[in-house]
Amino acid sequence: MEDATLSTQSTEIVRATLPVIGAAIGDITPVFYQRMFAAHPELERDLFNRGNQAQGDQQRALAGAIAGYATLLVTEDAPSPQAILSRIANKHASLGITADQYQIVHKYLFEAIVHILGDAVTEDVAGAWDEVYWLMADSLIAIENDLYAASGVEPGKVWQEVTVRRRVQESPDTVAFILGSRDGSPLCDFRPGQYISVSVALPDGARQIRQYSLSRAPMHDAWRITVKSIPETVAPDGTAIPAGEVSNFLHENVFDGDLLRVSRPFGNLVLDDSAAPLLLISAGIGCTPMVGMLHHLGATSASRPISVLHADRSPARHAHRRELQELVDQIPSATLHHWYEDLGARPSSDTITLGRIDLDTVDLPSDAQVYLCGPMPFMESVRSSLIEREVPVDHIHYEVFGPDQWLVAS
Repeated sequence: MEDATLSTQSTEIVRATLPVIGAAIGDITPVFYQRMFAAHPELERDLFNRGNQAQGDQQRALAGAIAGYATLLVTEDAPSPQAILSRIANKHASLGITADQYQIVHKYLFEAIVHILGDAVTEDVAGAWDEVYWLMADSLIAIENDLYAASGVEPGKVWQEVTVRRRVQESPDTVAFILGSRDGSPLCDFRPGQYISVSVALPDGARQIRQYSLSRAPMHDAWRITVKSIPETVAPDGTAIPAGEVSNFLHENVFDGDLLRVSRPFGNLVLDDSAAPLLLISAGIGCTPMVGMLHHLGATSASRPISVLHADRSPARHAHRRELQELVDQIPSATLHHWYEDLGARPSSDTITLGRIDLDTVDLPSDAQVYLCGPMPFMESVRSSLIEREVPVDHIHYEVFGPDQWLVAS
């Protein structure tokens, strides 16, 4: 797919107004969501993540995506926006987004822009930014339609009911669910690193959706997801971070034999098929896409150098700890190193270290492909360390479950 381009006139206007729009976008997006949800409460109830809305994460992510995309359009020799668009489109496809919903977003977004900037939004300015919006929207719609076609479904028709064949307690706060079709037929295959969306009906009537990585199930023709319970916490600045609505619901209410409503597999954090060295770096529940990748690498007798680096709170809270070790042991070219904040009575060793992950002790081949998954502060820290050690930015791949506030940096 070729990158979209702005008209010459709109390019000059967007370049000139980008500092003003960019500075105001953080004020524009909250107004946009307020107006859209007032007119379409079903979107907040049944589509958008209410927790991310409450914390402002979704607003910041949208602001970053729009400003970042516009910056790429008007900057000479800028990298292609396809990486940004692919990540957004895969997330949208996993939610069943359709082309008509972009009209709704357009209406309330531009109302919010005019509300915040007033007379500064002349007819020419509005037209230029309208062109930016539809270039981005049309590109996303095209990618999403391709994703739907590749999955063998009509646009938006991604949902199916599956049966929980088995529930497995992986650690004190993580549970794995083995999923199969209702009639016993094979579920569709997925690429290592992809995820599905899970939609649940909550007690207050809302239908909330979250994404969970797929890993190879310990039985034929089934999927597996691993879900961590998320208690309410308080951020360092004193802001309350809400408990995980969907994750906690799954922990408390879903057992063997129950039905779940899930999407087809999507996601662009997938293994490249080159012979380049691999670094799989994860923290906490972020190990799940890495487990899926290692199942694939083992099954295909991979011989490329593979370094698996995982950080966790303690061995007791490390989900899939034994499986991760067994998978690495099955691949002669793979090595595994753990970092734990609390080792308990266990001693450190050559492969188990007390403390936080430290890449200074790790060999980083110049041509390595790096895959990251874990909490955003963890990935930001690791990414900075990788760049300091001259790993090319386009060799660093990551997964974020929730609004992606890192789009422009990637």
